[in-house]
Amino acid sequence: MEVGPRIRAWRPAVGGVVEAFHAHFTDHAYPMHVHDTWTLLIIDEGVVRYDLDRHEHGALDSFVTLLPPQVPHDGESATPHGFRKRVLYLDTTLLDEDLIGRAVDGPEIRDPVLRRRIHRLHGILESPGDGLEAESGIELIAERLRRHLRRQSPLIVPARDRRLAHDLRGLLDASIVPGVSLREAAATLYAHPVHLVRAFSAEFGISPHQYLVTRRVDRARRLLLAGTRPHAVAAATGFYDQAHLTRHFKRVVGTTPARYAAHRTP
Repeated sequence: MEVGPRIRAWRPAVGGVVEAFHAHFTDHAYPMHVHDTWTLLIIDEGVVRYDLDRHEHGALDSFVTLLPPQVPHDGESATPHGFRKRVLYLDTTLLDEDLIGRAVDGPEIRDPVLRRRIHRLHGILESPGDGLEAESGIELIAERLRRHLRRQSPLIVPARDRRLAHDLRGLLDASIVPGVSLREAAATLYAHPVHLVRAFSAEFGISPHQYLVTRRVDRARRLLLAGTRPHAVAAATGFYDQAHLTRHFKRVVGTTPARYAAHRTP
């Protein structure tokens, strides 16, 4: 029996990503087409053969593939077994228009660090609630892509900026429950989003997202010890839902909110 394609597509609630698309195709061949976004592609299984601007290329599982907007391309499996891919369609504001020609000349990028970051970002985007982490991941990925396209070293030593780091911590402390987006923080503090993330991490040894999560978990612990039900605790501490609270609470504390509350001492 022939197995049809398996796909999943959604629009993440985070700036910079227009669409996320996961697919397993066995016999589908894309006709020549264009997108009005940057197409950031990783292959998990198989090989994709494609033409970009009348030149033949191959997308492999060891590469990151970046296809520029408005440039025709097609695509099909290079093996009889098909391929599995994960794609992020990125808003054109993330990468400058003058990089389109460079992406046409070299759409395949061999960078294990970049591939791991993209893999992790896909996992973050599959579950709602971690917008700050997703935004940080997108900005760091975009920065690394820019450096590759400009033929610069992707290795960056973050500059220390203690004042900016402490200003961001103050902003996070004032917005523990509602949260704050990276772009909002950058606009408030007049800083580039990537510089914000790097400065904070260099100063405190923790990412802005993880700092916010641990502050929320601390609040959750106090509410649980006061007898508040876990589902109410999630809403009161800024988590998306009870499952979101449980995932982070267990990772930080080592047990679930329900078990933590059940063993409290009166």
